[in-house]
Amino acid sequence: MDRSLVSVRAALVLLFVGLTGVGVGLLSVLAGSGTAAGVLAGLTVAGGAVPVFNQVIAPDTTRTGPTVRGAGTRGGNTRG
Repeated sequence: MDRSLVSVRAALVLLFVGLTGVGVGLLSVLAGSGTAAGVLAGLTVAGGAVPVFNQVIAPDTTRTGPTVRGAGTRGGNTRG
């Protein structure tokens, strides 16, 4: 098994989303909102942060499999 279960990009996105959610939830609890409100705030912000971090972090540029020559050309038939 040479391939990992999760890509580095996905792991970074999930890490930053988790840290953002925990940070907002902790700040909400420390501000006196209560535990339930802190959990809801953290989950809400984490859900909203997924597309943001997905756009901010650049996609992986490494290729894991063989590439097909001429797959991106137009016209379909490339025989001479």
